[in-house]
Amino acid sequence: MPLIDHLPGWLPADPSRSTLNIILLGVILSASIFADTVARRTSIPRISILMLVGLGIAFVQQVWLGDRNGDLLGGLSEPLIQLALVMVAFLLGSELKADRLRNTGPLILVISLFVIIGGGVLVGAGLMLLGFPLVVAVSLAAISVATDPAAVRETVRENRSTGLLPGVLLGIVAIDDGWGIVVFGLSMAVLGWVLGGDGQMALLHAFWELGGAILIGLAIGLPAAWLTGRLRPGEPTQVEAIALILLLAGLSSLLEVSALLASMVAGCLVANLSYHHTRSFREIEHIEWPFLVFFFVLSGASIDLYKADDAILLTLAYILLRLAGRLFGGFVAVMFDRARHQALPRNIGLALTPQAGVAIGMALLAAERFPELRDTILPVVVASTIIFELIGPVLVRRVLRSGGPDAPNRV
Repeated sequence: MPLIDHLPGWLPADPSRSTLNIILLGVILSASIFADTVARRTSIPRISILMLVGLGIAFVQQVWLGDRNGDLLGGLSEPLIQLALVMVAFLLGSELKADRLRNTGPLILVISLFVIIGGGVLVGAGLMLLGFPLVVAVSLAAISVATDPAAVRETVRENRSTGLLPGVLLGIVAIDDGWGIVVFGLSMAVLGWVLGGDGQMALLHAFWELGGAILIGLAIGLPAAWLTGRLRPGEPTQVEAIALILLLAGLSSLLEVSALLASMVAGCLVANLSYHHTRSFREIEHIEWPFLVFFFVLSGASIDLYKADDAILLTLAYILLRLAGRLFGGFVAVMFDRARHQALPRNIGLALTPQAGVAIGMALLAAERFPELRDTILPVVVASTIIFELIGPVLVRRVLRSGGPDAPNRV
């Protein structure tokens, strides 16, 4: 039963869906004030608190009110979540500046590849050794590559960390989703070829999702790089920034390509080709937090709690193997050139454990490709997302602290 049907009958008028959405948006934003207060008085990151608020909303809606299939905001949740991710991706793209990449680019590439390859192989091989089917093992190994850039970036900003380590982490999550799309697309192609001979179509779809995102990023980023800074600061620049975000989100959805990758490409172009690029990024930063509040609360509220406890053994195995894979990949990457990058902690891979919307999106695609395994893959990714979004920011903080305040600022 929809949430609107549970409102008391003594109200002076029956509220419309839009009226109820406005009230709920106000309640969600008010929750961020509560999260800020609790975060200041405890060591719990406010991101984790917002996720817990979302889970509380999911409990009330699904368990107390019995509305298992209802959308909290009646279709408004998905665009708000997408806009938040596009903003984060656009800002992460700005971290990929040419001068920064000259110093840390090879390091970012090495660590990201070691974490992806080491972590993915460990998850896939571990699940197969435990006796799980090939499709489940390969699908979850590919999904495990995805990292939640919003959680990592917000935790770094909340800690006000500077230096080599934060720069490397932001650089890694900026390109992580590009790697994730490639790995997931190729994995689905291989599985399709092995099981049913449709690998060619799966491979073409993966190439389009990747190549189309780059084309959209170029089509929007190049004109934006020329335009930005030519407008006077203030309202015109705000309009410019919001227009970029809406175009990136809308066109990516229309053409079914990765909005995150397109946004990162556009942000990278604006950051490197415009002498006045900071204006657009600052305007987006000014409006980013309310959308991030929506993202974390609505992500928690959208989780199906009745499926979260399914496949408990597989879920526990996936969580432990993913944590071990991230830790192992980061450790090997740092030790690979320890003398040159001694400022980086050996547990850097743990800072890449947050997992959110991209992983769930990949799980939905895998479930669509292999519908007979939908009830196996989806509950695992949903349950693990809850765990990783709650403990992920805590692990990011721990890694930032282990890097030490005196790490050289080479970024």
